[in-house]
Amino acid sequence: MSLSSVIWTNDVTQTPTLLLKTGDSAQMYCHHNLHGSYYHMYWFQQLPGESLRLIVHMLPYKAPDFGNFSQEKYSANKIVSESGAFTVKHLEPSDSGVYLCAVSSHTDADTCQAIPKLNKDD
Repeated sequence: MSLSSVIWTNDVTQTPTLLLKTGDSAQMYCHHNLHGSYYHMYWFQQLPGESLRLIVHMLPYKAPDFGNFSQEKYSANKIVSESGAFTVKHLEPSDSGVYLCAVSSHTDADTCQAIPKLNKDD
C-alpha cells in the first residue's frame, strides 16, 4: 500500500511516500516556513482516478474539523502555526493514494469544493 505526497512550493514540506501494511497507521507531518499568520492547515486525499477531497481543516490549539469524515479513521493535531500531523488509521488497500498538505492565512469554508483530479501530464 502506498501513500504519496505532492509538494507545490519549497515553503511547505510534508512526509514523502510511505509504504505500509494493511492494518498499520500512516502518520504524516507537514511543516511550513511561511509567515506565522499561515495558521490554517488542510489535509486533502486523492484516491486513484478521483478528485481531491478535503479530509480535515486545522487551527493551532483547536479541535480539528473533519466535516463528515470519521475520527475513527483519521486523526490530526496542530499545536503551532508552522506544523501539524495527520494520521490515517487501520489502513486498507482502498486508502492508497496521494495526501496533500496545504496552508493558508485565511479560510472561507463556504467556498471550499472538490478540486478536479490531477493529471500526470500536467
